[in-house]
Amino acid sequence: MIPADRRYTKEHEWVKAEGTVATVGITDFAQRELGDIVYVELPEIGRAVKAGEVLGTIESVKAVSELYAPVSGSITAVNTKLSDKPETINTDAHGEGWICKVQLTAASELDALMDAAAYEKMAGA
Repeated sequence: MIPADRRYTKEHEWVKAEGTVATVGITDFAQRELGDIVYVELPEIGRAVKAGEVLGTIESVKAVSELYAPVSGSITAVNTKLSDKPETINTDAHGEGWICKVQLTAASELDALMDAAAYEKMAGA
């Protein structure tokens, strides 16, 4: 099930905006494709990012993939739990497996991202 309360990128990141802060993670589809996740390189708190820029990397037993910022802003929090338990993304990609929070600088960028139905069609999920 793809949550309808967030927006999605073609690179399989999701973003859930609450006011001017957006939580970012990877989709359940992405974690299934990656397989068992063994390491997540988290962005630094305070770092400014632009939409489409590399945030960090995610490593699984099968591959290393880049994480992309779905929106522009400043990193306000990272999910430090992933340092010790990166497999949390495998078990709860849309919840406890979130990666970071971003203070939005251009909320209008959310409009350019896919809704759940469009993402589901693109991913074939």
